[in-house]
Amino acid sequence: MAQHNETGKKGEEIAREMLLKKGYSILHTNWVIGKLELDIVATHENTLIIVEVKTRDRMDFASPSDMISNGKIRNIVNATHEYILKFDINMDVRFDVVSVVKNGDNYIPEHIEDAFYPPRF
Repeated sequence: MAQHNETGKKGEEIAREMLLKKGYSILHTNWVIGKLELDIVATHENTLIIVEVKTRDRMDFASPSDMISNGKIRNIVNATHEYILKFDINMDVRFDVVSVVKNGDNYIPEHIEDAFYPPRF
């Protein structure tokens, strides 16, 4: 497996562990529909939480959370819409980002709640 794939998998594992410690219930990881994917789908306090995980080896020019484009946000929102329909979800939805920066052998996670809102189409 390529180094960047291993780093990404480790970042998602750290994100899941952090969310579980905060009392979140993980429903799905890497949920895929067509060409769309949701990294982590969780619930917390009667809210559906969609979590995008961004992992980088080090912080060069921008934090990992700043690397989410408008196109990526649209894909996440579209995948969330499909998820809600498929599982007949009836609760508020929040979009979070867990940014994980690898610094040597250490991984530094940051949980950003309400990281973005769905765009208006």
